[in-house]
Amino acid sequence: MKKSITKKIFIKICKLLGFEIIDQNEFFSPTLNKSLKGDLSNDEKSIILPLGEVKLTRKIKSLLILFRTNTEIEIWDQNKRRIFEFPKIEYVLRSLYSLIKSIKYLKDKNKKIDIKVKIIDDNSNDENLSKINNLIKNSPINIEIINHKKEDHTNIIKKQKNNETLANLSSLLKCFEIGKNDGEDLVFFVEDDYLHFKTCLYEMVSTYERISSQLNKDLFICPSDYPFLYMNDKKTDLLIGSNRHWRTINKTLCTFLTSNYMIKKYWDNLYTTCLDRHDPFEKYMNTIYEKEICISPIKSLSIHLANINSSYGLSPFIDYKSLWDENNYT
Repeated sequence: MKKSITKKIFIKICKLLGFEIIDQNEFFSPTLNKSLKGDLSNDEKSIILPLGEVKLTRKIKSLLILFRTNTEIEIWDQNKRRIFEFPKIEYVLRSLYSLIKSIKYLKDKNKKIDIKVKIIDDNSNDENLSKINNLIKNSPINIEIINHKKEDHTNIIKKQKNNETLANLSSLLKCFEIGKNDGEDLVFFVEDDYLHFKTCLYEMVSTYERISSQLNKDLFICPSDYPFLYMNDKKTDLLIGSNRHWRTINKTLCTFLTSNYMIKKYWDNLYTTCLDRHDPFEKYMNTIYEKEICISPIKSLSIHLANINSSYGLSPFIDYKSLWDENNYT
């Protein structure tokens, strides 16, 4: 009895002092009142067993998601079919459905974060727009659709060989403009041919908080573990995120997360990316990662639904068919 009272007092003192106790015999933390097999982190700390805690000095207040869609083009700049070989609208809908599920999961885990979603649509026909509207109408997430016209940027973007390239550059520039002008904290630029695991957004945000707090600087996060990142002998650093390992990378595609601060800091790079069809397309974006930290997860939190032979597509060690079937919105 006396030992029990002493233990309770000790636990209360530890809580007051901000310390956490681990009972390795019971595999339990009495200060957190949690089993060690679960998520030990809270609003103030990122806790990874056995690495200890990181005080979260960089708390995320808001997330703006910019979902860029084109329901007409199968694979831009390629004469190939995507994995599973459905019409493009099917990938758009499943991608959006998986994103909505991930938003719900993030909101359940982090009720304080403010989330806004804007769909920047590139000239979809009425039938496809109706399908998108039906999907978001049945969602608890408030989603705005912006019907973008490439003509908005014809005086800025260099003349291209075809309208598809011009439209792609213009819709990307529109996303960057919205991210710069409307983003309050984090901004997630996401294309319409990615399937996201339910935990994707939560892990990206919580990992951003943890690593940014450790480094005392903002960063970039790519949600996909692209196969092309393993095709050279480029050295990488491994970091511990909120729930998995992450690696530093020096290249991304156009699906990535960063802060409004970084968008403004590297506006010239993002803007120049959209002025012409560069080789590689992300040439001026990738120069940012020579100066800033950019990380991707091991293993992937999103998969790029490209052709099965594409080095820009399918991440390793993922059950693609199961993820595809899980995101059947019908």
